[in-house]
Amino acid sequence: MSKTLENLMAAFAGESQANRKYLAYAQAADKEGLSGVAKVFRAAAAAETIHAHTHLKNAGKIGDTAANLQDAIGGETYEFTKMYPEMIKEAEAEGQTAVAKYMDMVNKVEEVHANLYKKAAADNHAFDNVDFYVCKVCGYTHEGPCDSCPVCGAKAAAFFKVD
Repeated sequence: MSKTLENLMAAFAGESQANRKYLAYAQAADKEGLSGVAKVFRAAAAAETIHAHTHLKNAGKIGDTAANLQDAIGGETYEFTKMYPEMIKEAEAEGQTAVAKYMDMVNKVEEVHANLYKKAAADNHAFDNVDFYVCKVCGYTHEGPCDSCPVCGAKAAAFFKVD
């Protein structure tokens, strides 16, 4: 790997993390009634997304939809078969049972994501008329409205429709 490619991927990771962090900070500011500060965090997060997408593009890591789906399947499969199971064991060994429990829920959701990507790869139009709903508690992703989350047990009110 060239140094430039290595730098692009490191910058992509950093910008991506900054985006998520700033959005979390914006939520915290909103809860404190600091809407102006929240807006600053959201604006910076939007800029970080632009940076991250451009770094990924310049690294040649965005392919056609078929290639992108295969990459997504690989990433999600790695997460639920290797990454999270190892992290869960380590959290349990350290007595971090709440972290291990949440990671176990996330692990189950990552398998759902892999299966959704597989379905899309098999039929690029499988989701043309489908609305997706995501659980605010664990991230479970469901085709259509959901009465309760099969992963964390949250009720329908915990789901939001993805636009």
